[in-house]
Amino acid sequence: MKLLPGKESYPQVIHESMHYSLMAGGKRLRPSLVIAAAEAVGGTRETLMPFAVATEMVHTYTLIHDDLPALDDDDLRRGKPTNHKVYGEAVAILAGDALLTQAFILMTHATLMDSISPSNVLKAAHEMAEAIGSAGVIGGQVVDIESEGKPVDPATLEYIHIYKTGFLFRACVRSGALLSGAETPQLEALTRYGAHIGLAFQIIDDILDITGDEKMLGKDVGSDLDRDKATYPSLFGLEKSREKAEDLIEKSIDCLQDFDDRADPLREIARFFVQRTY
Repeated sequence: MKLLPGKESYPQVIHESMHYSLMAGGKRLRPSLVIAAAEAVGGTRETLMPFAVATEMVHTYTLIHDDLPALDDDDLRRGKPTNHKVYGEAVAILAGDALLTQAFILMTHATLMDSISPSNVLKAAHEMAEAIGSAGVIGGQVVDIESEGKPVDPATLEYIHIYKTGFLFRACVRSGALLSGAETPQLEALTRYGAHIGLAFQIIDDILDITGDEKMLGKDVGSDLDRDKATYPSLFGLEKSREKAEDLIEKSIDCLQDFDDRADPLREIARFFVQRTY
């Protein structure tokens, strides 16, 4: 079974649109976190690669929808025109829907990860579903939209960042650990790690929207300011925002103190986040 229908599969336009955004590049942080968390507790990437790929499909779905005129109205993503600029809004919406659906086809496919216990597959898929629902990513997006152009207190800002971005990072880490049979103390430590880096990532994204280079980032910069969005720099300033992100990264690495060198990829991912701000 292919992990994604071919671009030529009928109806061709929807599959072309799905491939266009999924294969456009990017850092692949979320599938990397699934794999790194699994390896940290003794798992192997080969056994859960379909699930890792599925998390990138989930992420790409969120990007396609986030770029739409009704939300952030962005023209550039991963160095290319956004999906709706190429295929139109209707197909872009459906491509996002299709990628999300395909993700759960992979996560729950009976034979793709047959070396993992069905119970662990169910736990991981459930984890991902909760993270992207109305009490997760979608909820964060709604509050983000409702907060545009309004004064926002720190608690609301943190809610937006944790739910809109952080929950998916945490779910990727937890899913990798669950699929590989993590023990309770390991899962608890990795959950804290995922929560810290998830919030740090969005704070850093806020910073880069002001200081970043469009060519390097591959997406529009300055859009948060244009839409008067609630961001850490707008509330706390750039320097305080950097300090907050750095503190969260340090805390995330501290969460891994009881893990051996198999958790080094997780440590390196966290350090990479901070490097993006300079």
